[in-house]
Amino acid sequence: MKKKRRWHFLRSIHFKIALVFALMMIITLEVVGAVFVRQLEYQNLNTFKDSIQLKPYVNTSLKKQLAKKNQTDANKQIQTILEDVDTNNSDDILVVDSRGNIRGTNQSSDQSLVGQKTTDNDIKNALNNGKTIEKNTYSDGNRYYTMITPLINSQGNENNMEGVVYVRANLNPVYQNINSITLIYLFAAIVAIILGLLLTFIISRAITKPIDAMKKQTEQIARGNYSGHVKVYGNDELGQLARAVNNLSVRVEESQESTESERRRLDSVLDNMTDGVVATDRRGNVIIINDEALSFLGVTKQQVIGKSILDVLHLRDRFTLKDLIEDPGQVNLDFSDRDHKLILLAHFSLIQRESGFINGLVCVFHDITLQQKIDDDRKQFVSNVSHELRTPLTSVHSYIEALQDGAWKDKDLAPKFLKVTQDETDRMTRMINDLLTLSRMDSGTQKYDTELVNMNKLFNYILDRFDMIIKTDDNPKKKYSIKRDFTKQDLWAEIDTDRFTQVIDNIMNNAIKYSPDGGVITCRIYEQKNRIIMSISDQGLGMPKKAIKHIFDRFYRVDKARSRAQGGSGLGLAISKEIVEAFGGHIWVDSVEGKGSTFYISLPNEPVEEDLWDEGEA
Repeated sequence: MKKKRRWHFLRSIHFKIALVFALMMIITLEVVGAVFVRQLEYQNLNTFKDSIQLKPYVNTSLKKQLAKKNQTDANKQIQTILEDVDTNNSDDILVVDSRGNIRGTNQSSDQSLVGQKTTDNDIKNALNNGKTIEKNTYSDGNRYYTMITPLINSQGNENNMEGVVYVRANLNPVYQNINSITLIYLFAAIVAIILGLLLTFIISRAITKPIDAMKKQTEQIARGNYSGHVKVYGNDELGQLARAVNNLSVRVEESQESTESERRRLDSVLDNMTDGVVATDRRGNVIIINDEALSFLGVTKQQVIGKSILDVLHLRDRFTLKDLIEDPGQVNLDFSDRDHKLILLAHFSLIQRESGFINGLVCVFHDITLQQKIDDDRKQFVSNVSHELRTPLTSVHSYIEALQDGAWKDKDLAPKFLKVTQDETDRMTRMINDLLTLSRMDSGTQKYDTELVNMNKLFNYILDRFDMIIKTDDNPKKKYSIKRDFTKQDLWAEIDTDRFTQVIDNIMNNAIKYSPDGGVITCRIYEQKNRIIMSISDQGLGMPKKAIKHIFDRFYRVDKARSRAQGGSGLGLAISKEIVEAFGGHIWVDSVEGKGSTFYISLPNEPVEEDLWDEGEA
């Protein structure tokens, strides 16, 4: 934790300002110090060089002595001159004539050198070139300054080289003085740097404190907390910036509240829409989807947010994102499966700025499954009615034409033709009546005279009629028998007796039609979970599995040719279903192809006291 804080401090602007000021101060002091020391060294060295140079009159005297022919007297005079010269700053002074002979020295211990040839190459160069030579040398850990000055005697236009003066001085005192002054400067510079750093930290703290406060306030704004305010320390730029941050906090809070209010309003509108809504970004990825759309698609918000709308709506194989952007319109989406039918109409529109830049897409879709089913049913109904009416009308038309062509004169054919015409007319009349009944049921105008009925007795009463038909028919087309399996408990239901009788008649007629000659029709009634269950089973042809779920559809026939030949309209079971459901019941069928079918009717059981039933009404 301490390490993190240390690194955080090193990255802070407070540290950076102090570091910049410190570096500027150090660089400034270093540059000034370097110039100062260099100038000090230059001036001290020049002063020192001036101090060790021989006076002009000394050089003149030496030139005169070197020009004398009597070297012994001349050497004594040279020694006298050198002894009189102030040599506090000079270590060694040698006088060398033009032939390289040492003529004098200021060192009493080195008088043996007088008269000897010099071996110094710099002296020889000075004698040969006639130029002054200056150089710094090091010897035995000491620094020396050497200057060799030619002694030239000018006579008229001629310059005669008389010799040179060799002077060597120790520079250690000069550099010791320079080093002492440099140390004093360094100490002063270090003190100045320390004081400067302290002052720098104070100044940088004064600058960064309001900046740090503004940073914390902006972080709070980013987290959604707009309650804090930055303290204003003055009217300078930082103070103005602090006021701007405070104003920004207030404005952002107001804007956030307005945006949040609009968002809640938009969410409320989207959630309460009966249509599904999906919005995308400019790349086609879903960013908004309402609950209705999630319900339609059968997904959760986490599953679709961020995914391409082409994948969410299963349009990848049909369209590209460019297609939807360039030509937005309506698309039918089929999300039906084996157990559930769902068809959606999707309408796409663009989200555009005023500049025309496209930000994304909005897709609004609503459920048109019922509308599609109604359209399909309407088309199927028109087709079925047209087909059902065309057949008998064609038959009637054909027989009437035959009668008009003279068949009415034939006493054998005419009655048969008229009988067929009458049967087909009755068939169309029944179909029209059935259609009118279904129309009233669909519109809710069908009236039912309901009453509390003993279903055991009513069911038995209806079956007795079919038994009577068998007994009174001397030459029946098909023989059959009815087997009863009734519970002894009286079961009561509130129904319209006439309409329910129509239901049983429809099922019994179908059972008789499709039962084999001599077949047995088994009728049962019993109670199950407070429901009255009635069933009618035959031993007929049965139905394939794919036909069972359509058997109660209007105009549906398993065997269209045989049903039409037997006079069926294809509406009886559809009417039966509507009647049973009107009484709060349910009708269904089980069938095995080649073994027969069983129709079931379930009604709510209404248990009552026995004395409420007037047996005379049965």
